[in-house]
Amino acid sequence: MVGNGTRIRQAGHALKKKQMHTKIAVRIALQRYMLYTPPKRGKQDMKPYKQMTRTDRIRMEALLDAGHSKAEVARMLHFHRSTVTREYQRGTYLHRNTDWTETERYSSDLGQKRHDWEKQAKGRDLKIGGNIGLAERIEEKIIKEKRSPEAALAELEADISVSTLYRYIDHGIFLKLTNKNLPVKGKKKRGYRKVRVQKRASAGESIETRPEEIEGRETFGHWEMDTVKGKKKVTKSCLLVLTERKTRNEIVVKLPNQRAASVVEALDRLEKSYGSLFPELFKTITVDNGTEFSDCAGMERSVRGGKRTKLYYCHPYSSWERGSNENNNRLIRRHIPKGEDIDRHTEDEIKGIGEWMNGYPRRLLGYRTSAQEFEMELKKLMG
Repeated sequence: MVGNGTRIRQAGHALKKKQMHTKIAVRIALQRYMLYTPPKRGKQDMKPYKQMTRTDRIRMEALLDAGHSKAEVARMLHFHRSTVTREYQRGTYLHRNTDWTETERYSSDLGQKRHDWEKQAKGRDLKIGGNIGLAERIEEKIIKEKRSPEAALAELEADISVSTLYRYIDHGIFLKLTNKNLPVKGKKKRGYRKVRVQKRASAGESIETRPEEIEGRETFGHWEMDTVKGKKKVTKSCLLVLTERKTRNEIVVKLPNQRAASVVEALDRLEKSYGSLFPELFKTITVDNGTEFSDCAGMERSVRGGKRTKLYYCHPYSSWERGSNENNNRLIRRHIPKGEDIDRHTEDEIKGIGEWMNGYPRRLLGYRTSAQEFEMELKKLMG
């Protein structure tokens, strides 16, 4: 009988023989397609330093996949060993196998892309050079934290112009970041629509009577209110969104349904939360003519008796009259795309979206956040 030790030795010899045959096969294939020339005996015709081309990277990937070491690759391709090592670090990635284990591999495409990044990311406008760390932080800000390129640069305090960053995204310089990750992908051509006619009268006072001082956004405590809805005929719930006009501070509340009574109940909870400060904090609220805002008296009526706020209604189909509301709704859509079922999102997730929005640096606020501006105004009100 053959012992276990003998079987192991035989298996080892077979594996070694198979690897040797693979190396020979790859070498023959490379020679056939003129991708590899055997090294000369004796003194090698090798320069102290030279850069790899795309073809060199393809050769390197093939040889490494065949089981050659980096030292062997350097000798076979006539490069200094340090050049091969740097290139390996540039193009390495974790490859997931069929059994879900991960192995470190080299990709010629990845190495070439990073090389192009280091080569092209130079110049007076884009002072990033070969700083891959900064590039990765920009990618993280835009992809994971859903920042715009402008907001990402402001937070990182990077000495890079916004237009240059957009240009490099267009040219595919980043490894992960593309135009698909940008919040605004260009404006679509506006189609012609049939003019719609309002089917019912506004439930309250028109925006035409709203004081002009509110329009200028110079005074604090004037809000716009809207609802963000989910998938048609599927989502029962919706988001009630309130935007303070001066600070752009956002309050996002998940409602169980899209009924007017649910809106009134949400305002009641807000009033109880802010207490006697509510009338000063919510001086006016501007809404559209949706059925969820049809109970004007209920929304204006305080839980303590009397009026707690003043409502104004926009003209029919005039969303631009609530410009802050509409712009902030686009931020919400970065987390909950149009047509997605809102019922699947928990109240904690909705709260997190509101906190993310209020912590978003804004150019019109000097790259301060809405939360910072709102807190400052709140202290003035309380002081």
